[in-house]
Amino acid sequence: MHFNNNFFWGGATAANQIEGAWNIDGRGPAKTDVTTGGTFNSPRLVTYIDKDGNPNTLTRLQKLPDGGHYAVLDNYLYPNHDGIDFYHRYKEDIALFAEMGFKMFRMSISWSRIYPKGIEEKPNQAGIDFYKNVFKELRKYNIEPLVTIWHFDTPLYLEETLGGWKNRQLIDYFEKFARTCFTEFKGLVNYWITFNEINNTINFLPDEMDDSYFQDAYQHLHNQFVASARAVKIGHEIDKNNVIGCMICGITYYPLTCNPQDILFNHEKWQQGIFYCGDVQCFGKYPYYAKKLWDKHNVHLDITEQDLKDLAEGCVDMYTFSYYVSQAVTVSKDAEKAQGNMSFGVKNPYLEYSKWGWATDPDGLQYYSELIYDRYQRPLMIVENGLGAIDHVESDGSIHDDYRIDYLRSHIKSMKKAINNGVDIIAYTTWGCIDLVSASTGEMRKRYGFIYVDKNDDGTGSYSRSKKDSFYWYKKVISSNGEDLD
Repeated sequence: MHFNNNFFWGGATAANQIEGAWNIDGRGPAKTDVTTGGTFNSPRLVTYIDKDGNPNTLTRLQKLPDGGHYAVLDNYLYPNHDGIDFYHRYKEDIALFAEMGFKMFRMSISWSRIYPKGIEEKPNQAGIDFYKNVFKELRKYNIEPLVTIWHFDTPLYLEETLGGWKNRQLIDYFEKFARTCFTEFKGLVNYWITFNEINNTINFLPDEMDDSYFQDAYQHLHNQFVASARAVKIGHEIDKNNVIGCMICGITYYPLTCNPQDILFNHEKWQQGIFYCGDVQCFGKYPYYAKKLWDKHNVHLDITEQDLKDLAEGCVDMYTFSYYVSQAVTVSKDAEKAQGNMSFGVKNPYLEYSKWGWATDPDGLQYYSELIYDRYQRPLMIVENGLGAIDHVESDGSIHDDYRIDYLRSHIKSMKKAINNGVDIIAYTTWGCIDLVSASTGEMRKRYGFIYVDKNDDGTGSYSRSKKDSFYWYKKVISSNGEDLD
């Protein structure tokens, strides 16, 4: 069992979680900039001012009330405002990635750094210059950029004024944004992802929600499918060397029992949560079971003939996915729920769970990889995989994160098994290779990185970088091309 010599080892991040500099050099706000910090027990909130001028908050699933507008309010902490200050420290960070031996670095482009409101005729040159400088720095160390065009950061103006992705006008705005990226960064970037974890729009929407939420969610998805397809076509036209992929939040679903009703329920979970988005983006058309999913919640989509043509002409070249957990499902109402800061079904008695309620299941990564490759027959990239944990800095400054090494080792072994079984996996980029703001809780204490960032949950800290034990371990993994995992 060996990895190819051109295998892409690396790490992954997102602009809104690392860059900071949220309101300088012409950048406009995104929804993450009006999203507060949270914890395991308290959700992140979105802040706004209502039609009467009163400050208020929403959960991230709630809709902005009529007449309200998003706002940054006093007395709230917004951890994404500063991120980990990658905007000013990218050279230092990239040098550390190079020291580990990275072959690939996954990052995203902040839409509102290029088009502050999303509607401008011309892009913000300062934003373009920043990303060009980052890509050139990566190239200096022979690190291949893997760039996500949209990673949960629609310009806030488009969210508030047009209602976000449920409005099909965003297709044209995104098309312009994508064209700008492909044009400006031609020759610097060849590997692209259109939309990050696109399936999350419906994946974590509880069945008991009002049908209007599902109507909005499926229309939101449809508009993103069309935007993605157009971007794929444009990207190929601008540079034939571009390789462009979808990105799915990969969750392996298991039936809790062999009850036939559990088996059927599990099958439907795969269809809705995983296959629906993959099928449209890989096959260029809606699958046979789509109508069943729509009818379940009285969904009626606005789909044009041009949309269907765009989908057919904009199939992705590769399938990329994140993988952190698996989920057991059952029709039984009495099964023990898996407790965590996100909803992950019922408790699987065969697995161990992290402090945040995430099941550790490396076998699920092998199963997911083989199942997906069998379905789509496209190269796969595992572009997020990692363990969020609390790290302790010793008196001498060292950080002994054996638990992170154990987690990653077990998943790399499972990835090797899938490759040995014939799956074409071409990249593995761990999340997040440097400590960053947690998307789910907004915390810093939930750390993923090989590189420790001295920032606390309250925003204090020196932001200095230091190496954890896992830094040296991953350096050895890469230098041995995955042979030395001890």
